[in-house]
Amino acid sequence: MQNEIEKIKKYVRATNYLSVGQIYLQDNFLLQEKLKFDDIKSRLLGHWGTCPGINFTYACLNNLINKTGAEMMFVLGPGHGFPAIQANVFLEGTLGKYYKEARKTEEGIAYITRNFSWPYGFPSHSSPATPGVILEGGELGYSLATAYGSVLDNPNLITACLVGDGEAETGALATAWHLYKFIDPVKNGAVLPILHLNGYKISGPTIFGRMKNADLKSLFKGYGYEPIIVEGGNNPSKGRAGVYEKMILALDESYKKIRDIQKEARENPDRKLEDFYRFPMIVLKTPKGWTGIKNLEGQKIEGNSLSHQVVGKDSKTNKIELKAVEKWLKSYKFEELFTKESGFIKDIEENIPKEGLRMGDNQKAFGIKRGDISRDLILPDMSKFEIKSERPDDISFSSMRKIGEYFADIIDLNKDKRNFRLFSPDETYSNRLQDVFTKTTRAFSGKIESWDKDMSKDGRVIEMLSEQSLQGLAQGYILTGRFAVFASYEAFVPIISSMADQYSKFLKIARNTKWRGDVPSFNYILTSSGWRQEHNGFSHQNPGFIDGLLQKHSEFINIYFPADANEALLIAQKCLSSKNEINVIVAEKTIEPLWLKIDEAKKEVENGMSVWDFASDVNPDIVFCACGQYLIKEVLAGIKLLKEEVPEIKVRFVNVVELSPNTIGHSKKITESDFERYFTKDKPVIFNFHGYPETLKQTLFDYQNILGRLSVHGYMESGSTTTPLDLLIRNKADRYSLLIEALEKLTKNGVIVEGKSKQITEKYRQKIKDHKEYIMRVGDDPEEILNWHWEK
Repeated sequence: MQNEIEKIKKYVRATNYLSVGQIYLQDNFLLQEKLKFDDIKSRLLGHWGTCPGINFTYACLNNLINKTGAEMMFVLGPGHGFPAIQANVFLEGTLGKYYKEARKTEEGIAYITRNFSWPYGFPSHSSPATPGVILEGGELGYSLATAYGSVLDNPNLITACLVGDGEAETGALATAWHLYKFIDPVKNGAVLPILHLNGYKISGPTIFGRMKNADLKSLFKGYGYEPIIVEGGNNPSKGRAGVYEKMILALDESYKKIRDIQKEARENPDRKLEDFYRFPMIVLKTPKGWTGIKNLEGQKIEGNSLSHQVVGKDSKTNKIELKAVEKWLKSYKFEELFTKESGFIKDIEENIPKEGLRMGDNQKAFGIKRGDISRDLILPDMSKFEIKSERPDDISFSSMRKIGEYFADIIDLNKDKRNFRLFSPDETYSNRLQDVFTKTTRAFSGKIESWDKDMSKDGRVIEMLSEQSLQGLAQGYILTGRFAVFASYEAFVPIISSMADQYSKFLKIARNTKWRGDVPSFNYILTSSGWRQEHNGFSHQNPGFIDGLLQKHSEFINIYFPADANEALLIAQKCLSSKNEINVIVAEKTIEPLWLKIDEAKKEVENGMSVWDFASDVNPDIVFCACGQYLIKEVLAGIKLLKEEVPEIKVRFVNVVELSPNTIGHSKKITESDFERYFTKDKPVIFNFHGYPETLKQTLFDYQNILGRLSVHGYMESGSTTTPLDLLIRNKADRYSLLIEALEKLTKNGVIVEGKSKQITEKYRQKIKDHKEYIMRVGDDPEEILNWHWEK
């Protein structure tokens, strides 16, 4: 073992030197001359404190791979430790494979060092532009869930996940410890969590860092793990094993436990898992800023929060700090590890896995090779699911129920590929997707009672009441080249808005990184929308998730609002056929009318919007527009009332199926002339929108011609437990309010005389008052509302 330890130590010295050099140096990279102010970068950026722990862990994992030939990935929680990741992928030769300037030479060292945290160079945090990275880790908490997503349906893969002790305080990370309970070791790989306790955050101690070992063991045993605590000095003393020896032994033991569990499970697949398995996890305790400056100007640095970021931040101008940095760099004796003539020494090279086993070059982290269709989903023939319709509103169906039937077929068709999963927070039945359970179950590796429904160790559906854990699972699954859908109540999915934002940033960079492959699109389904959460009340009414996504300046974000069940199917197919995008489908689970024939629906989905001829006239006096199933019905009901009251009025109805940042219709921005083709050049436009009116207004702002004649109705945060129509009335998105506004605009334009308009307006204002009195007396909407149908 001593030979292993010596090789690992030399490797760690090299990566520590490279990590420090990236933070400080713009010249004199090998310290062949005395360090000068001119050698120090003008802006010192980066985080040192976590880097030595990352380098130590990566080196020890390399040693394990060399001994076992294990296929491993590395997911880093504290992404601010990027200098360490960069140092390791550089030293193992992976960085030079994708960046020719990053060869393992003096010039390569200069290249990565000079360009770290440098304009148009490398960023300060983990990035998709770094090989092997599937998590940026800028916003903390998502590492463990992402790691677990990566091993789903990858039975030979072990993903080592280094969790920071600051990160471990987040809510997202706290729930992720339970995710092994969805991992059947027969069909999936394994995650090795390594909780790195260096004791400190930016300016104070961490909760986990101050816990006793006995309490840490109790906590993680309670979660169901077999914890192994690794701590100790840099060198063995008085017969006490050092941290290097302990880590090697801990990894050996963890690897054996993982393989024993998998062997037992795969040889005896019917055995209850809870009878024999506890996956290992490691608690690694090393000082923050380990091997760095111990004290500086009377302050403790190593083993304290002061080592978190840049130590000696004035070393560009302060001689004392400059000398301290120089002494620190020289302490690694890099000249013993690397020479310009020979490169890195043999001991370091021998601690690097052979090509094909390097963690930074694990091809699962690169997605799907561009042009490779062999890993695509097998999608069903759509004609099997299409609902035949002869005229508008002649048949009704639940969009979500139809999507559930479609997903069931996808699961069946791809059962051998094992490349599709559905994630949902305990809502699969509620969201009317229960038909998937004709072909699969919910996954659960814990105890299953005889009365539990649709559950087994190996299901394609994962339910957990933590949207953050599900988002992380889905990200890990998708970024390793598989297909997923995340279905949730619309009101509660905003809890992962920030995660979706971080993912969109990752995707934006990944799409433009030429050596990365394609990844299946991230597909959300939002249902149980606020407009039909009148029974659950105000807390369940929140369309805000789409608002955040539509503010992104990204051409790969698409929000879909199917008008009916046929369009929902067509859009689901479109989303699951796409790659490198973020798709959101806002679909309803209630039984609603079919409006278009299948050919009309296909054309509307292709174009993103269309004029509905059955509800439109030539040369309209006013244009109505809708986006969202319930809003469509209210607009059509309003048009019908307007036609009954003033038959001579000519109207046009435009339905919008797709929104993207800064445009409506197809994600490719439509021109002003195309826009006028739908909405005319000068007629008033009333838009009834599924979400907040401001969301749509910002999307339409660039179309100058419409601004003075457009009014937008939508959810205005006026909610309660009430009836469906009353919720619409409270937010002025109902048929009566739309009719009243149309009369006002038409009167202003001289199309209707004022007296007649006033008379009709008063009639429908009274209707609104009467409706309120009715529902307060009866408790539900009247029959004329509940059983309304389009007839013209």
